[in-house]
Amino acid sequence: MGRLAVSSMFFHEYPLDEIFASVEEAGLTGVEFWVETPSFWLRGLPFADLEAAVRAYPALAPITVHAPVLDLNPCSINPRVAAASQQYAVEAVDLACAVGAEVVTVHPGRRTAKRRPSAYDYEHFRIYLARLRDAAERTGIRVAIENMEQTINSLLSTPEEMQEVLDVNPWLSFTLDVSHAMAVSPAVVGQYIDLCGDRLANVHLSIADGRKMHLPVAGNRYARDVVGALAAAGYDGCLTLEIEDRNFFHPLSVEEKITVLRQEKEFLECCLP
Repeated sequence: MGRLAVSSMFFHEYPLDEIFASVEEAGLTGVEFWVETPSFWLRGLPFADLEAAVRAYPALAPITVHAPVLDLNPCSINPRVAAASQQYAVEAVDLACAVGAEVVTVHPGRRTAKRRPSAYDYEHFRIYLARLRDAAERTGIRVAIENMEQTINSLLSTPEEMQEVLDVNPWLSFTLDVSHAMAVSPAVVGQYIDLCGDRLANVHLSIADGRKMHLPVAGNRYARDVVGALAAAGYDGCLTLEIEDRNFFHPLSVEEKITVLRQEKEFLECCLP
């Protein structure tokens, strides 16, 4: 198994230093830092605080970064929303470069209306990718685009769509969101690995059960199969636990969150030969 990380959003309500300290205490070896982590985002993106946390916990470096996505849409029908969303993604690449991160995960955007994406939406997507390509070439950061939930207005919600975009954009990498794919079928996860596994730069690891997304993986046989398939495909990059803390029966204390991560780590270690 490669490095095992967790999304900083799992520790949604905590300051940066406590997030990094908790991840290290849980025995993990990485952090995917969401730019929208509240203690960072709501305080005006204090870069010095993030830089200090990364420096204080070298065992968790290099981190990965997740570009802002909340209230944003790089393919929006509103040109100002689209431009702002694209700019935030570019700035996330610059942030990643500044803190020595290796990978930035971005979302592809969606059609604003609850209808199938149109030529207008794909033109915005083309412009978005061009801006990301320029940022990636300028910084040397690996940009990885994530597969989305399979809704009518989603871009990149099937393995075939993802493969086509990656084929046309050889500079672009892939972040596999297991929960998004598993919500359709566990078999779809395998299809993503088969068609796009050679471009994988990050894996968001959690499971889906009915309408619930981003659940813990410990004890789940499908998660075991996914880890085995990734290993068989030669993937040795970061596995990033992307767990929604609101899916638990009660609000978790920081100690309980650390315990959850330890259980996830123990399960994943047992999944590999």
